[in-house]
Amino acid sequence: MGIRIHVHQLAPLPRSPFLVISNHRSFLDTPLLMTATAQPIHFACHHYMSQVPVMSDIVDALGCFPLDGPKQRGRTFFKQATSFLRSQQSIGVFPEGTHPMVEIPSPDQVNDFHRGFAHLALRAPVDNLQIVPTAIIALKEKQQDTIPFRLLGWFDPSEPLFQQAGRHPAVIYREVAIVIGSPISIADLQEHYHGKQAAQVAAMLTDTCRDKVQTLLKTGSA
Repeated sequence: MGIRIHVHQLAPLPRSPFLVISNHRSFLDTPLLMTATAQPIHFACHHYMSQVPVMSDIVDALGCFPLDGPKQRGRTFFKQATSFLRSQQSIGVFPEGTHPMVEIPSPDQVNDFHRGFAHLALRAPVDNLQIVPTAIIALKEKQQDTIPFRLLGWFDPSEPLFQQAGRHPAVIYREVAIVIGSPISIADLQEHYHGKQAAQVAAMLTDTCRDKVQTLLKTGSA
Protein backbone atom coordinates (compact mmCIF):
# COMPACT_ATOMS: atom_id res chain seq x y z
CA MET A 1 0.00 0.00 0.00
CA GLY A 2 3.02 2.27 -0.22
CA ILE A 3 3.31 2.83 3.54
CA ARG A 4 6.78 3.80 4.71
CA ILE A 5 7.59 1.85 7.89
CA HIS A 6 10.34 2.52 10.45
CA VAL A 7 10.81 -0.29 12.99
CA HIS A 8 12.63 0.27 16.28
CA GLN A 9 13.09 -2.91 18.31
CA LEU A 10 14.41 -2.30 21.82
CA ALA A 11 15.00 -5.97 22.73
CA PRO A 12 14.80 -9.41 21.07
CA LEU A 13 11.37 -10.97 20.85
CA PRO A 14 10.79 -14.02 23.06
CA ARG A 15 11.48 -17.37 21.41
CA SER A 16 8.45 -18.92 23.06
CA PRO A 17 4.88 -17.77 22.28
CA PHE A 18 4.18 -14.23 23.44
CA LEU A 19 1.30 -11.77 23.71
CA VAL A 20 1.79 -8.50 21.85
CA ILE A 21 -0.28 -5.46 22.80
CA SER A 22 -0.46 -2.09 21.08
CA ASN A 23 -2.35 1.13 20.69
CA HIS A 24 -4.96 0.98 17.96
CA ARG A 25 -6.22 3.60 15.50
CA SER A 26 -6.43 1.92 12.10
CA PHE A 27 -7.54 -1.28 10.37
CA LEU A 28 -3.94 -1.37 9.08
CA ASP A 29 -2.50 -1.97 12.57
CA THR A 30 -2.65 -5.78 12.42
CA PRO A 31 -0.71 -6.27 9.14
CA LEU A 32 1.75 -3.54 10.17
CA LEU A 33 2.58 -5.32 13.42
CA MET A 34 2.99 -8.63 11.61
CA THR A 35 5.38 -6.89 9.23
CA ALA A 36 7.32 -5.26 12.07
CA THR A 37 7.73 -8.48 14.06
CA ALA A 38 8.42 -10.51 10.90
CA GLN A 39 6.24 -13.38 12.05
CA PRO A 40 2.60 -14.46 12.04
CA ILE A 41 0.57 -13.34 15.04
CA HIS A 42 -3.08 -14.19 15.63
CA PHE A 43 -4.80 -10.92 16.53
CA ALA A 44 -8.13 -10.64 18.26
CA CYS A 45 -10.53 -8.46 16.26
CA HIS A 46 -13.99 -7.01 16.83
CA HIS A 47 -16.72 -9.62 16.38
CA TYR A 48 -18.49 -7.68 13.62
CA MET A 49 -15.46 -8.04 11.33
CA SER A 50 -16.15 -11.75 11.00
CA GLN A 51 -19.72 -11.03 9.87
CA VAL A 52 -19.31 -8.25 7.31
CA PRO A 53 -18.58 -9.39 3.71
CA VAL A 54 -15.03 -8.63 2.49
CA MET A 55 -13.95 -7.84 6.05
CA SER A 56 -14.47 -11.48 7.02
CA ASP A 57 -12.22 -12.59 4.15
CA ILE A 58 -9.47 -10.21 5.31
CA VAL A 59 -9.81 -11.45 8.90
CA ASP A 60 -9.44 -15.07 7.77
CA ALA A 61 -6.47 -14.28 5.52
CA LEU A 62 -4.61 -12.57 8.37
CA GLY A 63 -5.31 -15.39 10.81
CA CYS A 64 -7.28 -13.16 13.16
CA PHE A 65 -9.95 -14.43 15.52
CA PRO A 66 -13.06 -12.47 16.52
CA LEU A 67 -13.83 -11.26 20.01
CA ASP A 68 -17.12 -12.29 21.58
CA GLY A 69 -20.39 -10.50 21.12
CA PRO A 70 -21.81 -8.43 24.00
CA LYS A 71 -23.62 -11.40 25.62
CA GLN A 72 -20.83 -14.01 25.42
CA ARG A 73 -18.68 -12.57 28.24
CA GLY A 74 -15.36 -13.43 26.59
CA ARG A 75 -15.75 -17.21 26.61
CA THR A 76 -14.90 -17.74 22.94
CA PHE A 77 -12.01 -15.26 23.09
CA PHE A 78 -10.33 -17.10 25.97
CA LYS A 79 -10.92 -20.48 24.35
CA GLN A 80 -9.41 -19.50 20.99
CA ALA A 81 -6.51 -17.53 22.45
CA THR A 82 -5.63 -20.40 24.77
CA SER A 83 -5.72 -22.84 21.87
CA PHE A 84 -3.22 -20.74 19.89
CA LEU A 85 -0.86 -20.45 22.86
CA ARG A 86 -0.99 -24.19 23.54
CA SER A 87 0.01 -24.83 19.95
CA GLN A 88 3.01 -22.50 20.40
CA GLN A 89 1.56 -19.61 18.37
CA SER A 90 1.75 -15.97 19.46
CA ILE A 91 -1.33 -13.79 19.79
CA GLY A 92 -2.04 -10.06 19.71
CA VAL A 93 -4.60 -7.86 21.43
CA PHE A 94 -5.52 -4.19 21.12
CA PRO A 95 -6.56 -3.49 24.74
CA GLU A 96 -8.19 -0.14 23.92
CA GLY A 97 -10.96 -2.00 22.14
CA THR A 98 -12.95 -0.48 19.28
CA HIS A 99 -13.51 3.00 20.70
CA PRO A 100 -10.42 4.61 19.11
CA MET A 101 -11.48 3.21 15.74
CA VAL A 102 -14.70 5.23 15.88
CA GLU A 103 -13.63 8.31 17.82
CA ILE A 104 -10.06 8.53 16.59
CA PRO A 105 -7.65 9.91 19.21
CA SER A 106 -4.58 12.00 18.49
CA PRO A 107 -1.55 9.95 17.38
CA ASP A 108 0.20 10.35 20.76
CA GLN A 109 -2.79 9.38 22.92
CA VAL A 110 -3.59 5.98 24.46
CA ASN A 111 -7.06 5.35 25.86
CA ASP A 112 -7.82 3.22 28.91
CA PHE A 113 -7.13 -0.50 28.52
CA HIS A 114 -9.69 -3.25 29.00
CA ARG A 115 -8.44 -5.99 31.35
CA GLY A 116 -9.26 -9.06 29.29
CA PHE A 117 -5.73 -9.42 27.91
CA ALA A 118 -4.28 -9.28 31.45
CA HIS A 119 -6.55 -12.06 32.71
CA LEU A 120 -5.64 -14.10 29.64
CA ALA A 121 -1.91 -13.64 30.21
CA LEU A 122 -2.14 -14.48 33.91
CA ARG A 123 -4.10 -17.67 33.16
CA ALA A 124 -1.97 -18.65 30.16
CA PRO A 125 -1.40 -22.39 29.73
CA VAL A 126 2.25 -21.89 28.69
CA ASP A 127 5.37 -21.41 30.74
CA ASN A 128 7.02 -18.01 30.92
CA LEU A 129 4.53 -16.15 28.75
CA GLN A 130 5.76 -12.60 28.18
CA ILE A 131 3.87 -9.52 27.05
CA VAL A 132 5.46 -7.40 24.32
CA PRO A 133 4.31 -3.76 24.49
CA THR A 134 4.32 -2.01 21.13
CA ALA A 135 3.54 1.49 19.91
CA ILE A 136 2.32 2.42 16.42
CA ILE A 137 3.24 6.05 15.75
CA ALA A 138 1.57 7.81 12.85
CA LEU A 139 4.07 10.17 11.21
CA LYS A 140 1.96 10.91 8.14
CA GLU A 141 -1.66 9.89 7.68
CA LYS A 142 -4.99 10.85 6.27
CA GLN A 143 -8.46 10.26 7.67
CA GLN A 144 -11.52 9.56 5.59
CA ASP A 145 -15.10 8.43 6.06
CA THR A 146 -16.06 4.98 4.81
CA ILE A 147 -19.13 2.80 5.40
CA PRO A 148 -22.28 4.25 7.06
CA PHE A 149 -22.62 3.05 10.66
CA ARG A 150 -26.23 2.07 10.05
CA LEU A 151 -25.17 -0.23 7.20
CA LEU A 152 -22.80 -2.07 9.54
CA GLY A 153 -25.72 -2.33 11.96
CA TRP A 154 -27.50 -4.58 9.45
CA PHE A 155 -24.75 -7.17 9.92
CA ASP A 156 -24.42 -6.71 13.66
CA PRO A 157 -27.50 -5.12 15.26
CA SER A 158 -26.16 -5.96 18.75
CA GLU A 159 -23.32 -3.42 18.47
CA PRO A 160 -24.34 -0.05 20.02
CA LEU A 161 -21.67 1.81 18.02
CA PHE A 162 -23.58 1.12 14.81
CA GLN A 163 -26.78 2.84 15.95
CA GLN A 164 -25.34 6.31 15.37
CA ALA A 165 -25.58 8.48 12.28
CA GLY A 166 -22.66 9.21 9.98
CA ARG A 167 -19.94 7.05 8.49
CA HIS A 168 -17.22 4.90 10.02
CA PRO A 169 -13.94 6.87 9.90
CA ALA A 170 -10.68 5.26 8.80
CA VAL A 171 -7.03 6.19 9.34
CA ILE A 172 -4.82 5.55 6.31
CA TYR A 173 -1.15 5.67 7.19
CA ARG A 174 1.44 7.09 4.80
CA GLU A 175 4.42 6.81 7.15
CA VAL A 176 4.62 5.12 10.55
CA ALA A 177 7.17 4.27 13.20
CA ILE A 178 6.66 1.04 15.11
CA VAL A 179 8.46 0.76 18.43
CA ILE A 180 8.68 -2.76 19.87
CA GLY A 181 9.38 -2.55 23.59
CA SER A 182 11.17 -4.90 25.95
CA PRO A 183 9.11 -7.98 26.89
CA ILE A 184 7.34 -7.88 30.25
CA SER A 185 7.67 -10.99 32.42
CA ILE A 186 4.58 -11.81 34.49
CA ALA A 187 5.83 -14.86 36.39
CA ASP A 188 5.88 -13.03 39.74
CA LEU A 189 2.35 -11.71 39.25
CA GLN A 190 1.01 -15.15 38.32
CA GLU A 191 2.00 -16.41 41.76
CA HIS A 192 -0.45 -13.94 43.32
CA TYR A 193 -3.23 -14.34 40.75
CA HIS A 194 -5.76 -16.28 42.79
CA GLY A 195 -8.79 -15.72 44.97
CA LYS A 196 -9.67 -12.19 45.95
CA GLN A 197 -6.30 -10.89 44.71
CA ALA A 198 -6.91 -11.91 41.09
CA ALA A 199 -8.81 -8.77 40.07
CA GLN A 200 -6.26 -6.50 41.75
CA VAL A 201 -3.33 -8.27 40.07
CA ALA A 202 -5.02 -8.04 36.66
CA ALA A 203 -5.68 -4.32 37.20
CA MET A 204 -2.05 -3.76 38.17
CA LEU A 205 -0.79 -5.56 35.06
CA THR A 206 -3.24 -3.63 32.86
CA ASP A 207 -2.01 -0.28 34.19
CA THR A 208 1.63 -1.30 33.82
CA CYS A 209 1.15 -2.32 30.21
CA ARG A 210 -0.77 0.83 29.32
CA ASP A 211 1.99 2.96 30.86
CA LYS A 212 4.61 1.05 28.83
CA VAL A 213 2.73 1.61 25.55
CA GLN A 214 2.15 5.29 26.37
CA THR A 215 5.87 5.76 27.13
CA LEU A 216 6.88 4.06 23.88
CA LEU A 217 4.41 6.21 21.97
CA LYS A 218 5.60 9.49 23.43
CA THR A 219 9.29 8.59 23.26
CA GLY A 220 9.07 7.40 19.68
CA SER A 221 7.12 10.43 18.47
CA ALA A 222 9.40 12.95 20.19
